Amino acid sequence: MNNSDKPDGMPAAKKPDWLRVKLGHGPEHRRMRDILKENRLHTVCEEALCPNIGECWKCGHATIMILGGTCSRNCRFCNVSDQQPLPPDIDEPQRVAAAVGQLSLKHIVITSVTRDDLADGGAAIWAETVSRVRKAAPQAVVEVLIPDFNGDMTALHTVINAGPDILGHNLETVPRLYPMARPQADYRRSLTLLAAAAQTGCHTKTGIMLGMGETAQEIRQTITDARDAGVSILYLGQYLQPSKQHLPVAEYINPDRFEQLRQIALEIGIPVVAAGPLIRSSYPSADQTAFVNGG
Repeated sequence: MNNSDKPDGMPAAKKPDWLRVKLGHGPEHRRMRDILKENRLHTVCEEALCPNIGECWKCGHATIMILGGTCSRNCRFCNVSDQQPLPPDIDEPQRVAAAVGQLSLKHIVITSVTRDDLADGGAAIWAETVSRVRKAAPQAVVEVLIPDFNGDMTALHTVINAGPDILGHNLETVPRLYPMARPQADYRRSLTLLAAAAQTGCHTKTGIMLGMGETAQEIRQTITDARDAGVSILYLGQYLQPSKQHLPVAEYINPDRFEQLRQIALEIGIPVVAAGPLIRSSYPSADQTAFVNGG
């Protein structure tokens, strides 16, 4: 990839020390891996090469990815496979519930690949999964991180009616970078989906990756747009290049700058903000938990 493919022609940045993390190990990590493997489940922790996998799995926190491991889109920041998706597995919701029951999770995050090949975008499988997880872990907080369903409000409400505690959908980046980073998505469509979810009374959440070449003003405007759409939980994290075939990192954001952005987002009016180089949309945040529980 040459510099013409990079935001504003910037050269790739050098990875700083604050992004170095320990790999997962130990009995808790192995137990999590074995239960997920036994139930033939995908996780975004593994598929997206999440840097927090060691910490999260040690604490018994995982993000389960439904509707297979192959995405119908080809976002240039994402490591999930974009080959031809397989038909949905109708037994998958039950396997997710079984794994959740075995792991005794208190906070469950469910996400999925985007399935533009399905008439409902996979909403029916989504709803069944949430319903079964509710029965398997009635005391747990259930968080979903959904695709945009191509703007299909019926699909969105199918998921909402299943009763998740938190409904997340990531804006991912500023609108100027959409054609480069996620050409099959639409910034306004994502905002419309978040606004529609917020209007139902759901706690809505979004995540933005930084370091792709966005400006300070663009970040502020995107945060403002999220607030105006009713978003109550915002996560800001560092974009990390999964491979040489993906978009390069234009800038590594200093942890102090992330704290400044967290304060800016709070001042703009987002009630809960988590920001840091290793923050990901499924990262377990104590502030988020307290907010959802009314604390």
